[in-house]
Amino acid sequence: MLAFVVVSHGSFAQGVVDSSYMIFGKQDKVQTVTFQLDEEPNELADKLAAAVARFDADDQVLFLVDLWGGSPFNAASRIVAEHTERMGLITGLNLPMLIEAYTVRDKQIDEVIAHLEETGKIGIKHLKLLQDDGEDEPL
Repeated sequence: MLAFVVVSHGSFAQGVVDSSYMIFGKQDKVQTVTFQLDEEPNELADKLAAAVARFDADDQVLFLVDLWGGSPFNAASRIVAEHTERMGLITGLNLPMLIEAYTVRDKQIDEVIAHLEETGKIGIKHLKLLQDDGEDEPL
């Protein structure tokens, strides 16, 4: 089973995981790591390493990160670079992406990443309302 480390600036990671549990139910092998204003990047790296250490040594691990190029991305990407055979990273974290990740966690990590890239994009929609011209049709 694929394990997840959900990482963000601030408390977003914990909030999105809590929301996902409300919708999909509590999940095994999910860790959250938050990067707070008063923390240094080396503290974040330590927190990420501790999160990964909670999984089995042979688990595939996918980092779901809020933003490309930020400190959480940079710290997680260094870990992934040392374990490319069993780890991956995707950014643009959103709730539909996380919920979908739970449904495909039995697949290989490369397959899951490609699938989640599409799911994340599909989860972004807008509401388009028709304009009311003010004239009601008779019943």
